[in-house]
Amino acid sequence: MRTDPQTVLRQIDATGDCWQWTGNGRGGRLKNYGRVKYQGRGQAAHRCVWEMLVGKIPKGLVIDHLCKNTLCVNPDHLEPVTQAENIRRGATGTNQAKTNLLKTHCPQGHEYAGENLRVRKNGHRVCRICDNARVLAAYHRNKETNQ
Repeated sequence: MRTDPQTVLRQIDATGDCWQWTGNGRGGRLKNYGRVKYQGRGQAAHRCVWEMLVGKIPKGLVIDHLCKNTLCVNPDHLEPVTQAENIRRGATGTNQAKTNLLKTHCPQGHEYAGENLRVRKNGHRVCRICDNARVLAAYHRNKETNQ
């Protein structure tokens, strides 16, 4: 079944500056994002409205909500950007992983760079100076306990 553009557009409340998506969605993998089935496939409502009103999203780009309202589908509030730029812009403290990406120094003031940067398999960045001190302290604690 194909949903026509008018059905999609009827699911938008455009009475304010942000055009609120009032249709389905807001759950699953794209929590807090509108979802729509259009042209035979499910997709994010803001992407669908962008493509209907503006045009194709350039390959390799995602749509960033400039207004930070993930239910907004107003093309004036959306911009195609790289995923890296979208993550960088989204680091407002609401997402700890995004916030941590902006940190340049560990809590003790050592820079996360060069030989002092260790990236674990799970992607977490670790200060090598502090990590070595932690391991050494644990070694000495264990050595004292086992004597």
